Amino acid sequence: MQVAIVKYNAGNVYSVVNAVRRLGIDPVLTDDPVLLRQADRVIFPGQGEARTAMEYLHQHGLVEVIRSLKQPVLGICIGQQLLCSHSEEGDVDCIGIFDAEVKRFQPQRHEDKVPCMGWNRIEVRDEKPEVRNLFAGLGEDPYVYFVHSYYVPLCHDTAAVSDYILPYSAALQKDNFYTCQFHPEKSGSVGERILRNFINIKH
Repeated sequence: MQVAIVKYNAGNVYSVVNAVRRLGIDPVLTDDPVLLRQADRVIFPGQGEARTAMEYLHQHGLVEVIRSLKQPVLGICIGQQLLCSHSEEGDVDCIGIFDAEVKRFQPQRHEDKVPCMGWNRIEVRDEKPEVRNLFAGLGEDPYVYFVHSYYVPLCHDTAAVSDYILPYSAALQKDNFYTCQFHPEKSGSVGERILRNFINIKH
């Protein structure tokens, strides 16, 4: 099993590398189109700013590469947001796998803090086998770790929902593309199970 992790100017990538290693797989961290297309699984993780990230992806020819991938792909955090059509962060067009626009959280009460940071519950909403396979074995009421100021609204491709200020997409799924707004690599045994499920997912 060859797992490729997309290398671009995003933070937090090495924590994903280490999380995959804990599953017994030595992933390759790369921006090489050939290695990305050859991999059995591709993970597109990171923390960062959308416009800067998209500029890097365009400069290195990675936008079309990511769009063309046929194997299972997992976007994490900003990886989820960049797979959408547009982001309010930097007012930038993104990769466009998911027809959704990324929005900034707007506090409604004094206690609403942005960024959203900490543990929160997810509720799996999609009954498709692909979604059920990704979230299999998590038990009741799974909690995962989030750090983000922008969110994907509920949409046709919403696979799981969380609630902070308003309900939003904690995960998306379409064809061979899967995403998590949260950080599975920081989410303890629940996150480890999600990563393992993704590695083992049938496609």
